[in-house]
Amino acid sequence: MFRSFRFRNYRVWFAGALVSNIGTWMQRTAQSWLVFDELTDHDATAMGVVTALQFLPQLFLAPWAGVLADRVDRRRLLLWTQSAMAVLAAGLGLLVISGAATLWSVYAFALALGVVATLDAPVRQTFVSEMVDDDYLSNAVALNSTSFNSARMIGPAAAGVLVASVGSGWVFLLNTLTFGAMLAAVLAIRGSELRRMPRSGRGRGQIREGIAYVAGRPDIVAVLVTIFLIGTFGLNFAVFLAAMAGPVFGRGSEVFGLLNSVLAVGTVAGALLSARRRSARLRYVYGGSAVFALSCLGAATAPSLPLFALWLVPCGLSSLTIMTTANAYVQSTTSPVMRGRVMSLYMAIFMGGTPVGAPVVGWITDALGARWGMGVAVAAGLAGAVVGLVFWWRLRADRAVPGEAPAA
Repeated sequence: MFRSFRFRNYRVWFAGALVSNIGTWMQRTAQSWLVFDELTDHDATAMGVVTALQFLPQLFLAPWAGVLADRVDRRRLLLWTQSAMAVLAAGLGLLVISGAATLWSVYAFALALGVVATLDAPVRQTFVSEMVDDDYLSNAVALNSTSFNSARMIGPAAAGVLVASVGSGWVFLLNTLTFGAMLAAVLAIRGSELRRMPRSGRGRGQIREGIAYVAGRPDIVAVLVTIFLIGTFGLNFAVFLAAMAGPVFGRGSEVFGLLNSVLAVGTVAGALLSARRRSARLRYVYGGSAVFALSCLGAATAPSLPLFALWLVPCGLSSLTIMTTANAYVQSTTSPVMRGRVMSLYMAIFMGGTPVGAPVVGWITDALGARWGMGVAVAAGLAGAVVGLVFWWRLRADRAVPGEAPAA
């Protein structure tokens, strides 16, 4: 399960990322509650907008970010992006502490953070392939998810307590300090032990080249369609949990943070199970979509807070099984020289759909209630499973034709 730890650079990276991820989840939780409870009167639509703005740059900048990831020194670019995100966290924290924060200023910071995160994402995703051998790549991707979601157990619960005791502004400033752990890890990585991956040269048409590569891979296209559905309409848990904790069950920020941590129990379990598998198989993507739909249905109809919390565990497990398997499959089956561009398209589709999905889910939650808002996630999971069935049927049909190459 932890076989990638044999590589010293990856161990250093994992430790720094874990600390930084705890701070990131603390900030996400505090930002959501700041908008939902302090700057508005439980406005789920406003929460959807701030989430959308944070991911909007993915729609426009991701292809260029992928070209950059394939062309430049990834380690150096990570130092710039992580430093910029630390500065933004500090700026938002000082604004909130001074009492000058408004809904529009939070929107602006969310958009700025989204721009930097768009540049950071494909570099961070593909940098792992320079620290471990190809046989370990699927395991390393799964362990990255474990780090991210282990932090999800700690960060939201800590943020819920800190927001209630000292205020959200101090949570943002604390996140600034956790970026220091990531910067220290990147600086401590030994360049001599990194695998030098082939880089693309300068030239026109590199974005089109990446799109054409993906278009020629029906297996990757099917994965991206499923990722779009789940990422756009299914993974809006900031909206779901705030609306269920507040208006439905009448609780405050502590319970909101606790529910995020309960969800993370499932996501960590999903990431660890993925780490045990030697390779990423598409059946886990589509089977996970069906389980995600069923578990979200159970959560949406739960009559009490404890039952709602229990249903969040399979929600988290299935969603992370989908995401980790899809990420590992795309990375491990993509040509190294194309990996940055393909992963930028992956991230654009996965996260870039949020500007569409989050406001829609927020509006449905405001208009019809939190339980109907979660119904959107149920529909997304079912649609993802249907995509898997269609792909499997086409794959069988292609294999039945003599001389026809299989689709995957």
